Amino acid sequence: MTPAASDEEETGIHCRLDELLAERGMTLTQLSARVGVSIVNLSVLKNDRARAIRYSTLRAICDALECEVGELLVLSRDD
Repeated sequence: MTPAASDEEETGIHCRLDELLAERGMTLTQLSARVGVSIVNLSVLKNDRARAIRYSTLRAICDALECEVGELLVLSRDD
């Protein structure tokens, strides 16, 4: 089991950053410049390896992507 998989199973939360970026035709580099968060830290979030996120960062990402928190972070459900 990979660390990303174990983190997602542990929290049950999935970050849809990759999907939202694709829908908006935006790169991680462009998002990084807009929100002032390093590409490395955004990559950690995008790959479900983040253990925490500041509300200010969450707000900045949602503002830049014109989305709601619930569109970015979703609960992973076992079917």
